[in-house]
Amino acid sequence: MANLRSSKKDIRRTEKRKARNSAQKSTIRTYAKNILKSIKAGNTEEAANMFNSYASLLDKAAKKSLIHKNNASRKKSRMAKKITALKAA
Repeated sequence: MANLRSSKKDIRRTEKRKARNSAQKSTIRTYAKNILKSIKAGNTEEAANMFNSYASLLDKAAKKSLIHKNNASRKKSRMAKKITALKAA
């Protein structure tokens, strides 16, 4: 247990940041799941529209160092590949 006032404040800050980060990561995962659902259902336009928001969320998360920029690029690339394959089929 922290004794110093500044240490206690650091703990409070860390908890707030952790909650914010986990909420943002959860939002990203939810978007990915929804896009995959629409791809399986065959809704190309819906998937493409949701992908734009998904890519934006990933870029923002990478900018804030929530996830690594290469991780964001990889996720965008894989999702775009799936949407393109759906459009071609």
